[in-house]
Amino acid sequence: MSTTDDGTAGLEPVGGGSLRAVVGRGFGAVPPTALVLLGIVSVQLGSAVAKHLFGAVGSLGTVALRLSFAAVLLLMLWRPSPRRERRTWVVVVGYGVTLGLMNLCFYLALDRIPLGIAVTTEFLGPLAVALAGARRRLDAFYALLAAGGVVLLMEGRGDLDLVGFVFALAAGACWGLYILVGAALGRRTSEGNGLALGMAVAALVAVPFGAADSGTALLQPWVLVAGLAVALLSSVIPYSLDLEALRRMPPRVFGILMSLEPAMAALVGLLVLQEPLHWSQWIAVLCVVAASAGATRGANE
Repeated sequence: MSTTDDGTAGLEPVGGGSLRAVVGRGFGAVPPTALVLLGIVSVQLGSAVAKHLFGAVGSLGTVALRLSFAAVLLLMLWRPSPRRERRTWVVVVGYGVTLGLMNLCFYLALDRIPLGIAVTTEFLGPLAVALAGARRRLDAFYALLAAGGVVLLMEGRGDLDLVGFVFALAAGACWGLYILVGAALGRRTSEGNGLALGMAVAALVAVPFGAADSGTALLQPWVLVAGLAVALLSSVIPYSLDLEALRRMPPRVFGILMSLEPAMAALVGLLVLQEPLHWSQWIAVLCVVAASAGATRGANE
């Protein structure tokens, strides 16, 4: 969602040609709605691949791999200058720390609870941001709808790991803060430079935890390949898709489409990870999706 404040103009030539032009031509024939949906699918498939890595390097090691590879790729792509004002660096560091903590908490949650429940719970963070300062009575209904979804999540299955649920809530809180700091980052940096620098800071936050938890297991060739796949699916590909989509559709429509993410996470969890949800938990997912779509629409009217 942070991509709303960034553009693609001025991308430096990579490999003798403009990567922006090549990607733009490829995306040009794809409707923007399809780009957003492909980005959502990519993120959730990345989470599924990440969960398969947990057995080899743990959740913390997986986060370290994802953020490290994403940082390297984005730094190579944008090649940002480190010469920034002090206030800009404060925002960049705040953004990166928030991003790193958000991913650490989310993957710790994903290690304990199903993907669909983790994403639905985490989604309460941006929903809270959308509802903050709301004045309409309808927004109060959306808040109650989301709260009802949380209750259904907790009661849908008795063996839901409470620690995992708390980590997902913490990831949601970080996501809400991430949106606010990301807006400030967009005002102080241009193109994808702030994102690249922030991702590097996030990697510096996560790598010590991953290295301490997994050690040399992180250096296995197949683990590195899988980590690269997670970085591409979870960060680089959806960021590029969202960026292109936002150039061709109103932010309000983009936000409503992004509200489908919890439902897609539940579906990917069922089909790829064999994580079935109780019927009441499916209703909970739909409650959060409806609340998010309604709040997003109202915030942009």
